[in-house]
Amino acid sequence: MIEARDLTKVYSGKVAVDHLSFTVQPGRVTGFLGPNGAGKSTTMRLILGLDRPDSGVATINGKRYAELPNPLRTVGALLEAKSVHGGRSAANHLLFLAQSQGLPKSRVDEVLDLVGLRDVAAKRAGTFSLGMNQRLGIAAAMLGDPQVLLLDEPVNGLDPEGVLWIRNLLKYLATQGRTILVSSHLMNEMAVTADHLIVIGRGKLIADSATQDVIARSSEQSVRVRTPDAARLTGLIEAEGGKVSRGGEPVSADGVAGGVAGGVATLIVTGMPAPRIGELAASASVVLHELSPQLASLEEAFMELTSGSLEFGEHGHPPAAAADGAAAAAADRGSR
Repeated sequence: MIEARDLTKVYSGKVAVDHLSFTVQPGRVTGFLGPNGAGKSTTMRLILGLDRPDSGVATINGKRYAELPNPLRTVGALLEAKSVHGGRSAANHLLFLAQSQGLPKSRVDEVLDLVGLRDVAAKRAGTFSLGMNQRLGIAAAMLGDPQVLLLDEPVNGLDPEGVLWIRNLLKYLATQGRTILVSSHLMNEMAVTADHLIVIGRGKLIADSATQDVIARSSEQSVRVRTPDAARLTGLIEAEGGKVSRGGEPVSADGVAGGVAGGVATLIVTGMPAPRIGELAASASVVLHELSPQLASLEEAFMELTSGSLEFGEHGHPPAAAADGAAAAAADRGSR
């Protein structure tokens, strides 16, 4: 288990981590999310004893990293995949780490097999692609067969097959009761990999809950409705304060969106729950072909949660662009 209690770190007068507290429980994959500059990497460095907090404490299985008798057997970490001597082979890099911790040489072959690098074990790490370096970093993290894993952007540089591989590996390791904390900017990947999310912004905790709960709390929820009587249904919904659009465009007075009339229209309704839409349709004998609540994506929920914590939010137009992107994504999701 990983515990952070009131962690605070200040660099040159700037607060990187601000009284941050959370617990990473074993037996599940915990995603660690936040905008650029949120303090994720600094927090991981504090947990691993690479930086000293100005206040607060971080422990792994109840002990500070420096107090662990055999750290590589307790916790494995991947913070920077390129932090390998380029002139060493993959096997020699791992062998050096194994010998420093009293691990058997056989463990080197086991982790090379685990990450799929056995065929290039004798090649110099300096010739590796970014994806291969990621695999080597994960091999080093797994060398001591640790119960705790901290991985910073582990899928960076991996091809789709590699992304699927790391996803399945993390899920498998979690079923073994290990504690896994993984940061990533790939929201779609976190949505299908992480069981639990810790979201921070400007060094402060924003959310600490199950992945599906984070998504469900987003206000970007909508309802997809298909009906041959769009005009009447639109009028009923808007009379009660709901908003109706089709393909991201407002529906006109005659129920037409985007200049297309006739047939069955697909409407995206916000500001009104699906049961109430069904009641309105039934009261007016409006035929419905579909009535489907649409949850926000994790990306949309994340953007909403962190909208006030963007490192560059005060400059230019990124926040508006981000909001437009979320709206377009919601409309696209509704049209599928």
